Amino acid sequence: MHQRRAQSTGRPKISRRWLRLGICISLAVLTWVVFGQLLQYDFINYDDPRYVYENTNITNGLTIGGIAWAFTHIHSMNWHPLTTISHMLDCQLYGLKPGAHHFTNVLLHSIVAILLLLVLQRMTGGPSGSGSIWRSAFVAAVFAIHPLRVESVAWIAERKDVLSGVFFMLTLLTYFRYVRVRSIGHYLTVLFMFALGLMCKPMLVTLPFVLLVLDYWPLGRIRGQKSDVSGHENLVMLVVEKIPLVGLSAISSVVTFLAQRGAVGWTEQLPVLARINNAVVTYAAYMWQMLWPVKLAVFYPHPESRLPLWEIILCLLLLIGITAAAVVLRKSRPYFITGWLWYLGMLVPVIGLVQVGWQGRADRYTYLPQIGLYIAITWGIADVTAAWRWQREILTAGTAIVVGLLSWRASVQASYWRDSETLFTHALAVTSNNDVAENNLGIVFLQKGNLDEAISLLQAAVDLRPENSPAHENLAKALLQKGQVTDALVHYRRLLELQPDNIEVHNIVGTVLIQQGQAREAVEEWQKVLAIQPDNGNAMSNLAWVFATSPDDSLRDGAKAVQLAEQAMRISGGRIPIIFRTLAAAYAENGRFSEAIQTAQRGIELANSRGNSGLATELQSNIVLYQERQPLRDPSLTNGSSSPHGE
Repeated sequence: MHQRRAQSTGRPKISRRWLRLGICISLAVLTWVVFGQLLQYDFINYDDPRYVYENTNITNGLTIGGIAWAFTHIHSMNWHPLTTISHMLDCQLYGLKPGAHHFTNVLLHSIVAILLLLVLQRMTGGPSGSGSIWRSAFVAAVFAIHPLRVESVAWIAERKDVLSGVFFMLTLLTYFRYVRVRSIGHYLTVLFMFALGLMCKPMLVTLPFVLLVLDYWPLGRIRGQKSDVSGHENLVMLVVEKIPLVGLSAISSVVTFLAQRGAVGWTEQLPVLARINNAVVTYAAYMWQMLWPVKLAVFYPHPESRLPLWEIILCLLLLIGITAAAVVLRKSRPYFITGWLWYLGMLVPVIGLVQVGWQGRADRYTYLPQIGLYIAITWGIADVTAAWRWQREILTAGTAIVVGLLSWRASVQASYWRDSETLFTHALAVTSNNDVAENNLGIVFLQKGNLDEAISLLQAAVDLRPENSPAHENLAKALLQKGQVTDALVHYRRLLELQPDNIEVHNIVGTVLIQQGQAREAVEEWQKVLAIQPDNGNAMSNLAWVFATSPDDSLRDGAKAVQLAEQAMRISGGRIPIIFRTLAAAYAENGRFSEAIQTAQRGIELANSRGNSGLATELQSNIVLYQERQPLRDPSLTNGSSSPHGE
C-alpha cells in the first residue's frame, strides 16, 4: 500500500517534467519558425560594419590578442567585451557568412525564452506548480515572438541584447537558488552571472532593482511580515543584500558614461524638459506598440521639442494612473506592482533622460523591460477569469489567437531585415523626418553606383539634420564621384566643423584640393593632420611630395621634404612603393641625385614585385631626370590635372 502511494505520487512529477520539456521544445520551434528566415539574410550597413565585418579585430577571429583587446578597449562607444568576443568566435567558426551570424542570434534568443519559462515557473509555482507553468509558458511565448523582439534578434550588431538576456535569466535563476538555500557560494554565483551580463550590455545595471521587486512578489520576502516594523527591518536587510550588486552596476555605469561621452554631447542641445517629455511619451509608446505592433522601424527620429502638449499630458496621466492602481492592488494583486516596476525600472537607462544618439526610442530597448508587462497582464487575466465557467477553453483559444497573430506580425517584420535597402525603405515608409534612414539608404545607392538617387537621399538627410556627420561625408563622396568637386568640398568642410579631429577627412580634403590646383590649402590640411597625429604617414608622404616637386618656389622645402619622406618610409617599413618615389624626389630636390637614383631603383623593384608596372615605368623616367641632375617637378600641383599620389 505504501509503495503504491509513492508510485502514484511520482507519476504527476514525471508528467510535469515532461510537460516542461515539451513546452521548452515548443518555444524553441516557435522561435525558429518566426526567425529562421534570418539565416538567408545579409548584414546591414548600420553598425554591422564597425561591429563585425569591417573591424579587423573581430574578423581575425578568436585570438589571445583579440580577447585582450576586447577587455581593454572601447568598442563602438561601449565596453561589452563578452559581446565582442562572441562576434570574434562567430568569425572564427563561420568567417563572414551573415547567415551563420544570424544563427547565433536566433539560438541565443531561443535560450533566453526557455530560461524565462523556467525562471517564472520556478519562482511562481515551484516544481509542483500546476497553474503557473501555463502562465509562464504564455509569457515566454509572447516574449519569444513579439514583433518588438525582431530588432534585437535580426540585427547582428544587437548581439548584446540576446547575449545579455541569457545572463540576465541565469542571474535570476541563481538568485532563486540563493533565496532557497542562502550561502556565500550561491550569492557569489549571482554576482558572477550579473558581472557577465554587464559585460554583454550595461543596460542590465537595473537588475538589482528587479531582484528587489521580485522579493516582493513572487518570492514573498517582503510581504506577510508580522508587523510593519519587522517588515521595514526586512526591507532594509534586503536592500543591504543588494549592495554588492549595486556596486557592480555603479562600476558599469561609470565605464559606460566614459565610453559614451562622445555620443552624449547631443544631450547639451536638448533641454531637460524636452528629454523628460520624450521619456514620458516613450513609456506610453512602448506599451501601445506592445498591444498594436505596427509601423515598427529600425530608427525613430527624436521629436526634440515638437511633442504636442496634449500627448505629453495624456501619457503622464496614464503612467500616474497605472502606478496608482499598482500601489492600490499591491496586496490583492502583487504581481501587478512587480510587473509594472520591472517595466519602469529597467527602461530608466535608455529612456532618454541622458540622451545617447539621435533616436527618440528603439524597439531593442524593450527586449527585457517589457517582460514585466507580460507578467502583470498574464497573471491579471488568469485571476480575473478564474470564476469563468469555460475559462480554460476561452484562454486556450485566446492564447492561440494572440500567439498566432504575433508570430505572423513578427515574421513580416523580420522580412524587412533582408538587406539594407529593404530595411531602410521600410523605415522611410513608416516614419517621417528620418535622416538616419535617408543616409543609410543613400549609402546603398552610392555603393550600387546610382549616384543621382544617392545624392538626392543624402542631401535630404543633411537638410533634415545639418549636424549629421555621416550624411555629410557620404554626400561628399557621392558628389566627388559625380565630378562635382566644389560641392563635395562644401560638405567636407562642414564635416570638419563637426569633427575637427577627423584625420581621414583632412587627408581626403588635402587630396581634393590638390586636384583643384590649391596646393597651399592642401598643405594646410595635411599639417593639421600631423598636428593631431604626428606619425600619420599618409600626410607626411603627401607633404613631402609637395615640398619636393611643387613648381611654386615658395612652396618647395627640400630639407623638410627629406625629413618627412624618411619618416614616412620608417613608418611604412619600406613596404609601400610610392613612398620610394617621394623620397627619391626629395633627395633630388636637395641635390642628392645618387641617393635619389638608388631610392628610385629600389622603388622599381618593389613596384614590379607588387605588379605595379605603371609606377615602375614612372620611376624609371624619374631616374632619367636624376641622371641629368635635374629635380622632379609635378605640374599637377598647379593645374589640378591629377592627384600626385592618388592617396
